Amino acid sequence: MLVEKQRGALRLAAVDPEALALGLQTGMTLADARARAPGVEAMPYDAAADAAWLGRLVTAFGRFSPMAARDEPHGLMLDVTGCAHLFGGEGGLVEAARALAERAGLQARLSLARTPQTARALSRFGRGGIVAAGEDRAVARRLPVAALEAPGTDTVALKRAGLKTLGDLDDRPRASLAARFGADFAQRLDRTLGLTDVRITPARSPSPIRADGVFFEPIQETEALQGVIADLLTETEGLLEARGLGARLFLLTVFRIDGEQRRIGVGVREALRDARVIERLLRERLASLATPIDPGFGLDQVRIEAARLRVMAPDQSAFEVLGRPAAALDPLVDQLSARLGAGAVLTLTSGASHLPEQAGRMSSATRTEPAVGSDWPSLLPGDPPLRPLHLFDPPQPVEAVALAPDSPPARFTWRRIQHRIVRAEGPERIEEEWWLRPKARLRDYYRVEDAEGRRFWLFRAGRFGDEPGPRWYLHGLFP
Repeated sequence: MLVEKQRGALRLAAVDPEALALGLQTGMTLADARARAPGVEAMPYDAAADAAWLGRLVTAFGRFSPMAARDEPHGLMLDVTGCAHLFGGEGGLVEAARALAERAGLQARLSLARTPQTARALSRFGRGGIVAAGEDRAVARRLPVAALEAPGTDTVALKRAGLKTLGDLDDRPRASLAARFGADFAQRLDRTLGLTDVRITPARSPSPIRADGVFFEPIQETEALQGVIADLLTETEGLLEARGLGARLFLLTVFRIDGEQRRIGVGVREALRDARVIERLLRERLASLATPIDPGFGLDQVRIEAARLRVMAPDQSAFEVLGRPAAALDPLVDQLSARLGAGAVLTLTSGASHLPEQAGRMSSATRTEPAVGSDWPSLLPGDPPLRPLHLFDPPQPVEAVALAPDSPPARFTWRRIQHRIVRAEGPERIEEEWWLRPKARLRDYYRVEDAEGRRFWLFRAGRFGDEPGPRWYLHGLFP
């Protein structure tokens, strides 16, 4: 059994069938469990690991339907409408899902019904199985009232009133049930009986552009996998071209017959759909993996997804007069990112901050939108740069002397060397983000040049009369 701290005490978070047979149940304190069954083993419950495992299961069982969601606390819900024929009917689909669960080491109880609530109730409080068309209400009527999963007080009240099954409740007028237990109770009953259908919300929206290859005979050879990838990319290219789209991220997912899966992504700088280019980048990525793809006993499904979709207008480059200067570097950036990883090739982007040290940041070149224009202020030809290329982080404190309190420095000392200022421009006042740092101090920036021709970017932090007094800093060096 698994235990976690709840309401100030260690309580049972999950129990196995043997613990249930001993009278233990979730929510019971560990002390009470030890008193009833001294020999049981207790292990700490890792909720994060459990949630991560369930998330991987949602993705794995997504091969049966794109509408896959978690069914808390420990279940999965699939909307398989229109999918059963791909597996030889409803029976074949259920058996395929059961086989995948067994390969993943799960003890699963599967139910197939017209509505999600009926299927959940049959799995948790019944024997599971496939409900024939039109039989949902009759089958659900045999379930205990606990299948409603109503508050505990309501369940106790129903049992005391002699209402033990959903059929007993179904025979009662809905108005009387709503008057006694609330309007939601009657709605919950109708949903569990299959009279009202409420669709599930999938864990992630299905990709609008996706190509799948499902194999009756699992593939085990790398050459065969490369051929499948090439075919799926060609299919993906056709889907993108038909909708006039390109993509900036292509995801390859391989599914092993034992339930394990591996997902690999390749990002590109500009949206594209050329299957040959994408295949070359995927080959680079696969060849650079620290842990190569292991087919194990075979791969029974391969999937290609196109994400970060963009409208891709027809390109008439021969008639183009003005283009994006950095476009020539895009193929090199894509190849290096595929070979070294998305975080290895960076680009400088503008940040939403007026503070100099936060106005620019390094981002992945393939994950960042290519800049159409610059967010930094443009300069006239011949104007000096407003910001230095070299910034100190943090700014370097210096000793400076000014002829007047609000004047630029006449000289300053940095690293034991004194610099005499012959030219200065400023101040440029920049307020710090006071909403983030209540004790932030304003900055007055000056562009200065010393007698040797070296140019610096200095600022004075704080106002005269403040405590502590103003302090000078060197923030950057101009070329």
